[in-house]
Amino acid sequence: MTKLSAQALVLLAFVSLLPSALPAQEHYTQGPVWRVELIRVKPTKMDAYLTSLRQSTKPFVEEEKKEGLITDFKIFFKATKHNPDDWDICVAIQYKDWAAMDSLAAKAEAVRDKIMGGKAQAQDLADKRAEIREIISSELLQEIVLK
Repeated sequence: MTKLSAQALVLLAFVSLLPSALPAQEHYTQGPVWRVELIRVKPTKMDAYLTSLRQSTKPFVEEEKKEGLITDFKIFFKATKHNPDDWDICVAIQYKDWAAMDSLAAKAEAVRDKIMGGKAQAQDLADKRAEIREIISSELLQEIVLK
């Protein structure tokens, strides 16, 4: 096979994939990326958990937002429960796009150290939270904007 015919085959293979990819982009554009955690708070521990969010999580994510690491954050209460094992609170962190998550760990560690005092203090907080809540699900979601 000649170099030209090999290139033609590669081009043909690429072009044959285009029709299946085009309809998706025809209907929407990509929006921001969200990290969503669904959390079940243990009975009688809601006040302690909300205090922890207010005292530790809020300053941390506000600093991340100030430094441009995230674009928004939201906390949601679930108003309806379908069973006793359902989640109670949703914590959602918004990133500009997938690229914003590149090298995020190192930058977030710097914020952690600034706000919480270091890795040991953050681990202590995580251990205390594990006693009062359970993470049901942690997902990355791509927001789309319909055209």
